[in-house]
Amino acid sequence: MDPTPSAGGTDSTGVPGGGLRDVVQLTLPAASAYLTVLRTATASLAARLDFTLDDIEDLRIAVDEASALLLVSAVPGSSLECTFTLSPGLMRVTVSVESLDGEPPSKDTFAWTVLDALAGEVSSSTGPGQRVTIELTKRRGVRADLGEPPAGHVSSRTPEAMAGSAKMAGSPKAGGTATLGGTTPLGSPAQQLGDTVGTS
Repeated sequence: MDPTPSAGGTDSTGVPGGGLRDVVQLTLPAASAYLTVLRTATASLAARLDFTLDDIEDLRIAVDEASALLLVSAVPGSSLECTFTLSPGLMRVTVSVESLDGEPPSKDTFAWTVLDALAGEVSSSTGPGQRVTIELTKRRGVRADLGEPPAGHVSSRTPEAMAGSAKMAGSPKAGGTATLGGTTPLGSPAQQLGDTVGTS
């Protein structure tokens, strides 16, 4: 980490009052097999900022989706670079790859709409050269409206979908522990966070 103090006022991340910022950089092979490492790092760093469980899950999904969008056109054998900038109540994540075409992902897709909703703020840029970057900014406790999905789209996060998953697991025995899919105990928030970080 690179702790960067900021004077009073507003620091470079847009957080009033400035304060201490930690910068964490990861360089991974540009291959989907390594996204697990990125998801785990994202969850761990978000937990360090006291993000809620929903915030952490949203950010994990957002970083994973942003990386997947970039990997589609990544130069074979190149690296995926990710930088996390941590400030009080806010995390900024930039993900970039050397691209074959140098074109950023289209913003006129439902995937980008979901990405924008999960992260809060999303932008893309190109350069230097053929490098394409997606930047995500997530503030603790803030989530945009996902809007209306395309016809036929089913979200796994809706109450109906979650109820269906619980039904698949069957009813818990008296004195037992309820599970989703028969595998994950519905324990305390701390236990859920441990599952989120440890099983990515």
